[in-house]
Amino acid sequence: MKSNFKADLSKEQRLAPLLDFYYLKHLKQYSFERIHDLEQQFLGIDVILTDKKTGTTYFVDEKAQLDYINENLPTFAFELFYEKDHTQKQGWLFDASKKTHFYALVTSIFSDEEDSFTACNITFVNREKLIQHLTSLHLTQKRFQEIVLQHKGYHGKMGLEKLHPWHEGYLFFSTQNKAEKPINLILKLDYLIAVGVAKRLV
Repeated sequence: MKSNFKADLSKEQRLAPLLDFYYLKHLKQYSFERIHDLEQQFLGIDVILTDKKTGTTYFVDEKAQLDYINENLPTFAFELFYEKDHTQKQGWLFDASKKTHFYALVTSIFSDEEDSFTACNITFVNREKLIQHLTSLHLTQKRFQEIVLQHKGYHGKMGLEKLHPWHEGYLFFSTQNKAEKPINLILKLDYLIAVGVAKRLV
């Protein structure tokens, strides 16, 4: 088990020009600035969008399915918890230190050549609306913590009472095959759009 941080960082850097192209094409009402400062990135800010009319700024955290190149997955994994130095840490979804307004979920990433990406889908998710929606289903940060405590050492897929596992979402515990042992909330992209917390950009 090992972390692929450096390999993922290289892929993210190669993916950025394609994302910038889509932002320029589809977000004409916004100017955008790509952030390279690691401290800001750690706070969940990869891109700053600024409304050209109002001057309102939005912080965007890009999340890309870089382990699934040339595949079209209908779901996305939202990190609830992970392990570091044998201690469980808060994942990015509920992490209060993150300043993210929107997640740009990058899926269906296609690459015709080894070093270049040629197409992808981008789904924008309003972080606050997503958390509010989960709260309305009684799926709060506290509730997820309770579930995890009740199922220490569990590995694999776990259904949730308020979500249909095929059409909406479920939990997935990667406690045996990944170094950081992430526990993720897997949600269908179509479901996120249907409940009004996400929009497809491209």
